Amino acid sequence: MVKIGNIELGEFPLLLAPMEDVSDPPFRAVCKEKGADLMYTEFISAEGLIREAGKSIKKLDVYDYERPIGIQIFGEKIESMREAAAIAEAANPALIDINYGCPVNNVACRGAGAGILLDLPKMQAMTAEIVKRVSLPVTVKTRLGWDINSIKIVEVAQRLQDVGIQALTIHGRTRQQMYKGEANWSYIADVKNHSDIHIPIFGNGDIDSPQKALEYRNKYGVDGIMIGRASIGYPWIFQEIKHFFKTGEQLAPPDLQERIATLQKHLHHAIQWKGERTGILEMRRHYTNYLKGLPEVKMYRQMLVEAGDLLTVESVLFELVSKLIAA
Repeated sequence: MVKIGNIELGEFPLLLAPMEDVSDPPFRAVCKEKGADLMYTEFISAEGLIREAGKSIKKLDVYDYERPIGIQIFGEKIESMREAAAIAEAANPALIDINYGCPVNNVACRGAGAGILLDLPKMQAMTAEIVKRVSLPVTVKTRLGWDINSIKIVEVAQRLQDVGIQALTIHGRTRQQMYKGEANWSYIADVKNHSDIHIPIFGNGDIDSPQKALEYRNKYGVDGIMIGRASIGYPWIFQEIKHFFKTGEQLAPPDLQERIATLQKHLHHAIQWKGERTGILEMRRHYTNYLKGLPEVKMYRQMLVEAGDLLTVESVLFELVSKLIAA
């Protein structure tokens, strides 16, 4: 049984990665339904939280149906991160997660996210302060290093474990790689297999099929897997992996009706969370992935993107299903 503090996650948990503009409550709802064991909010700016910025505060929304869930924060100032962690704790998540992995310039080049990998003493000090500030378990998500010449991920894991984190997720790329090239899980295995490491180690990067999930579980010995991009528009990846682990067989992919039904659930959650206008606008980024591979879908996808109200969206989806069934 894998545990983070007192949180029991099963024998080999599947985690939904925190993804900006993706892993909001509506998306998390469908991923939870399809088998995600632990999820995280989008990363939230520490400065935004302590200044009560509306966008940051809204990201603290968590619901009972998605528990256990972690709130992830990022920032470059230790005091701001301490106070942001306390604000996040008040939203009653299961844990607080620290982002030491975001590679984008306006985060990493300011010393936050993956930028802190250039200053391990500061990373350790910041983490220690957060652990002392909150009573919830604290976890970290990070990358292998800033670049191929500065990979010190075993040292990072030891430093973070020493100051009290209770689990570590490692994305198998450097900051320099961004999201390009192949994730190198051998470094993740080095951490997991190190004699001094006793906290759960989760691997992240390139898991896009049940077969690869099983291969990487067996080859690298991690305690669980975090899935990001492969779940966008395809939350079924979680239940497919679990089915494959249990039976050795590939679960049949969702049929047309299931795909549209899940898209509609996602849409209705989005409207419930942010209202009809904003919910429909933010749902537009998901249509391409939900409808990927369907024949003659380009025209309908464009109609969905242009739709401005729920009735129109539902009408387009009904027409799409009717046409494909009749084909």
